[in-house]
Amino acid sequence: MAKPNYSYEKRQRELEKKKKKEEKAFKKSSGGGGSSGNSNDTTGQEQPAAAGTPEGEAPAA
Repeated sequence: MAKPNYSYEKRQRELEKKKKKEEKAFKKSSGGGGSSGNSNDTTGQEQPAAAGTPEGEAPAA
């Protein structure tokens, strides 16, 4: 039976951490501000249907 290669696993974890850190630094430098991360939270989501109406039906006006 093969022995687990702990040094390989550790190296992979380190590379993953380094990659995430670089991505975070890139986003921070290109983002331009702290509010840019929060703007995507609401823009890509659909508005909820009016209360009491099933989805796909227009509310009675």
